[in-house]
Formats: sequence, C-alpha cells, structure tokens
Amino acid sequence: MGTLTASLVVPSKLNPEKQSSIFIYKTRRKSNKNQSIVPVARLFGPAIFEASKLKVLFLGVDEKKHPGKLPRTYTLTHSDVTSKLTLAISQTINNSQLQGWYNRLQRDEVVAEWKKVKGKMSLHVHCHISGGHFLLDLFARLRYYIFCKELPVVLKAFVHGDENLLNNYPELQEALVWVYFHSNIQEFNKVECWGPLKEAASPSSSGGVGGKMRNTNTTSNSNWDLPQPCQESCSCCFPPMSLIPWPSDDISGINGEPIQGLQEQ
Repeated sequence: MGTLTASLVVPSKLNPEKQSSIFIYKTRRKSNKNQSIVPVARLFGPAIFEASKLKVLFLGVDEKKHPGKLPRTYTLTHSDVTSKLTLAISQTINNSQLQGWYNRLQRDEVVAEWKKVKGKMSLHVHCHISGGHFLLDLFARLRYYIFCKELPVVLKAFVHGDENLLNNYPELQEALVWVYFHSNIQEFNKVECWGPLKEAASPSSSGGVGGKMRNTNTTSNSNWDLPQPCQESCSCCFPPMSLIPWPSDDISGINGEPIQGLQEQ
C-alpha cells in the first residue's frame, strides 16, 4: 500500500512519475551548487480510490452470510511494482499477503474485522505505526499522518470489494468504524472512532486529516463508546475473540485511558 518509510539512499536522477513509493522526491534548486530534496508524502497515489487497481480475493467466505454469524476479515496490501491493491476477504487474516522481508520492513498493510458486540455491528481496523525497527520509529509521526489521510481510500476499497455483502445487508453501512493505531510511542498508540462506515469511507469535506475531524463528538456521544464484549459466554457477541493476532499491548482509548490489548479483547 505504498512505502511508509523513507529510503536512506536518494538516487541522483529520480523521475517522480515512475515512483510508486510513498515518497516522491522533488528537487528545489536554491543555487547552481545546492539542491534541497523535499519528500512529498503520499500513499498509493492521490487520495482517490481507483477500482481498476483493486484485486479482490474471496477466501472461504459467503456474501450471503452476515458477519455477525460468520467471521469476516479484510487484509489490504499494496504492490510497489504494479501499484495495485490486493484485498483478501476471508474468515481470518490472510497471512500469505504479509510474508517476506519487504512487508516486514514497510508494515504498510491494513487489516480489519467485523465484530458484533452486545448485538451491534462495528468494523475494527488496525494499522501499524511504529515498533519493530528504527525506521518505523523515526517516521512514526509521518506514518500516523499518512494513515489518517489515506484511510478513507482504504475503507472505500473495503466497501467496493465487499459490495455484494453490503447490498445484502445495507445496515452495515451504519456500523461504526474503530481505528486502532499500534505504536511503541504513546502519542500514536490509540483508538479513534471514525463514525459510520458510509461517512468514514468518504473524503473529509472539511479538509481535516482522515477521521480526526469526524472524531470530535466521540466523548459526548454515548453511542460512540468503544464496544466492550461480554465477559461471559453469550450470543450477543461474535466472534468471541479478536481474529487479528496483534501483540497485547495497551492502547489508549478515546479519553486517553488504556484499553485491553487485541489478544485480550
């Protein structure tokens, strides 16, 4: 889904139009002797969803089955070679998309799962901001900004790729989207509510960064409290445990209070 870390070596002659990396390096000539290199951040191109660049894989799921009854996850990755997106829709995260040293270096995947908590459906989206190696830590603030800026495109890819499911169950468009930002830096290690899916998948009309502008009423709207599953076995929560195997570290909730790690939810 684009390169979310900066290259340590900048080629002497770089054609921005041929680069699929998240960083396009433009040169600004100060004098005949000096040039400054200005990285312009982007994520798989402009923040515009292009259906022609999306490849969808259905792995063991049924579009007629409601995600409150059959597990449903999304795994979205990007190829810097083809500039295309691959979305796997399956009952568990498609780990085969996340293999290889390049993916472990970039950590630019986005994974998500549908959850029913106390009878209400919600979509839980996970992004890796930093932790794992020093490049991710170095560019944590930039990565957070880019993920926020581009997540409406990611959510649009989910909606487009799983169009038949949403047509069969249009009420899922009203489900709240919860975005988990995972980081070893406390400032970026948190959860944000981006509102209903149909709104979260639309570009911000106010010019804000992603869900930040749609997050302002989170603390005052009781319907936007982070859903907590029942502690005992029940029929109103599904699946009973998270399908996304993320390290069980503390993540700050919308009020800055720590919430349970993914493996404990």
